[in-house]
Amino acid sequence: VQLVESGGGLVQPGGSLRLSCAATGNIFSVKAMSWYRQAPGKQREFVATVTRDGSTDYATSVLGRFTISKEPANNWMYLQMNSLKPEDTGVYYCKSESIWPDDDDSWGQGTQVTVSS
Repeated sequence: VQLVESGGGLVQPGGSLRLSCAATGNIFSVKAMSWYRQAPGKQREFVATVTRDGSTDYATSVLGRFTISKEPANNWMYLQMNSLKPEDTGVYYCKSESIWPDDDDSWGQGTQVTVSS
């Protein structure tokens, strides 16, 4: 599966952004899709995930502010980010996991989100 993120940018605190992740290739093998982020000087961290059947889970830090969703065909995934804070700044990555245990996870190249006044 190949993944390409888009929608990042510069936004003021309290603002909103919507990230998109386009998936191509063997999308029928996708078990779950997730968003991760990496702030400067920090490790990459989990943000949110959505499973094949639509179940979702969120990091505590974004619960109630971010909403993850996807198209039924698993070819698009989204992250609606509201009430953004400076600590949400970072590179946001899309990840997909396969139903096949021997398949590696797929990652996109990332999109930069900067929250600053």
